[in-house]
Amino acid sequence: MKNFSINQNRKNSVPNIRKQQGIVLIIALIMVVAVTGIAVTLMNSSSVDIKITNSAQERETAENSLIGTVQKVIANEAAAGGNSAFLMKASEIPEGGFGMDDMDGASNTMTNLNNGALDLPCPRKFNFTAGVSCNMVQVDTTITYGTKSKHTLTISTGVAQEMASLNTGG
Repeated sequence: MKNFSINQNRKNSVPNIRKQQGIVLIIALIMVVAVTGIAVTLMNSSSVDIKITNSAQERETAENSLIGTVQKVIANEAAAGGNSAFLMKASEIPEGGFGMDDMDGASNTMTNLNNGALDLPCPRKFNFTAGVSCNMVQVDTTITYGTKSKHTLTISTGVAQEMASLNTGG
């Protein structure tokens, strides 16, 4: 009798297995779609992170390059001696400034900060020295960087040249 009941259980279990195989297939497809969606989201997120990192790296590189260029511009003008643009009187510098030589892909502009009838007092070191004033100029160095050169970065540097005060402003 036992054999009969075992055979009867097998007959009943076969249709259940066939029904379950369809459900398992549907659940497996749902899981594959869910895992694929998660994977695509993570890949897009990492792509954005890479773009942000590259952008920050490009800016850092451009900034370091620009600082070096500013130092070269100032060193070249200092080496020019009496022909240095830093020694020009306020009246010799156009109102909007003038373009200096481009260097290392950066454009350089110098503007006069002596706007007034009198010379500007020099930034304090220790004590004020009577009869000494400063010729103050500003050098703006600009570089474009990034893919397709979409971004610009500018560094403004002030240069103060001590001189005997004439109280004329140039």
